[in-house]
Amino acid sequence: MIAQNFDYLTPVSLAEAFDLLNDPGAKVMAGGMSLIPMMKLRLAAPERVVDLRHVPGLNKIQQDGAMLRIGAMTTHHELESTPLVRAACPLLAQAAAAIGDVQVRNVGTIGGSIAHADPSADYPAALQALEAEIRIAHRGGERTVLAKDFFQDTFTTALEPNELIVEISVPLEAKCTGASYQKMLQPASGFAIVGIAARVSMDGGKVSMVRVGVTGLGGSSYRAANVEALLVGSEGSAADIGKAAAVVAEGIDANSDIHASAEYRAHLARVYTARALSAAIARAEAQ
Repeated sequence: MIAQNFDYLTPVSLAEAFDLLNDPGAKVMAGGMSLIPMMKLRLAAPERVVDLRHVPGLNKIQQDGAMLRIGAMTTHHELESTPLVRAACPLLAQAAAAIGDVQVRNVGTIGGSIAHADPSADYPAALQALEAEIRIAHRGGERTVLAKDFFQDTFTTALEPNELIVEISVPLEAKCTGASYQKMLQPASGFAIVGIAARVSMDGGKVSMVRVGVTGLGGSSYRAANVEALLVGSEGSAADIGKAAAVVAEGIDANSDIHASAEYRAHLARVYTARALSAAIARAEAQ
């Protein structure tokens, strides 16, 4: 299908973007990988599309102390291929590389993806495990929201009307820390039927830190704190991993659709949690 007619606007500053977005008929576009298909299907019909690609400073990747700061307009391809990201935050690079296909990764952006908050998107799991900070701008200033508070429900985030994501901050990975993103993908779309992001630190042969982010299982991404609690202090053996992974779906209202039943998704979550934790521990021990 073809989208209805609309005005295409290209602001060159955040101030101009906010001016344009004051119009109730306006819709912001980052990469357009979600908005354009929705417009073609007439699920969205904005009168004006405000494209952010010409706003300066929104596609940077830079180290700032112990943090990696990533502009909202940074593409998936830039995140999967930039040496700094691959070395300093491999989990984010892995998640970016798992998104869609080459065409999507060349155009789609991290800011657009997380603002859309698809319940099967890859970034939310990684950002939950990374305890990322999301910087949001509005006409009067800025605010920062933690990933755990940003993703609220299916296609629902902490963004208020006329607010824009401008930056995502993630920690540089410490020594003796390994990370892994594992997912069962839906072959046609590349979205995660279930996706698990794991970060594990080892100290003296014991698991000293573990973070597990989950996507695709429920209506929104989440941190599996129950898994983390069971694994911390253990040796990270296969038995330890199995015990921890077994609880990842507890208390979650699992999605059920044409791709997987709720029961099968819960099973996949346990399997892929074990795989992600095993890979993360192996990488931590290799250091």
